[in-house]
Amino acid sequence: MVSEMLRTYPADLGGVNREAMERCIAECFDCSQACTACADACLSEDMVAELRKCIRTNLDCSDICEATGKILSRHTGYDANITRTQLQACAMVCKSCAEECERHADMHEHCRICAEACRRCEQACNELLATL
Repeated sequence: MVSEMLRTYPADLGGVNREAMERCIAECFDCSQACTACADACLSEDMVAELRKCIRTNLDCSDICEATGKILSRHTGYDANITRTQLQACAMVCKSCAEECERHADMHEHCRICAEACRRCEQACNELLATL
């Protein structure tokens, strides 16, 4: 869907690497979903009190990834400074969330999966940043 929508955009994307943009948008939305699901799964664990930081980090990461995906999906009136700042924030929160989830990955499969999604999103944000 991301590729199809970018392809139909009637104006030039301003020299932005289309493949990097497509991947980053998709990874942002995938990461947002994984973080939301991980936070919910953490709430169902018996040791929920020990997972408070993980839950909070998951929810913050989900919101920032979703916002980043939305910002990257809008091209009219594009401002590279806003995009760059948002990508940096997204990469940072994904790194933090991955590190937190990795602390619990041996005990909770949902944390392992979420950490992987966060690492992919972090990488996609950094790759897109390198092209701006």
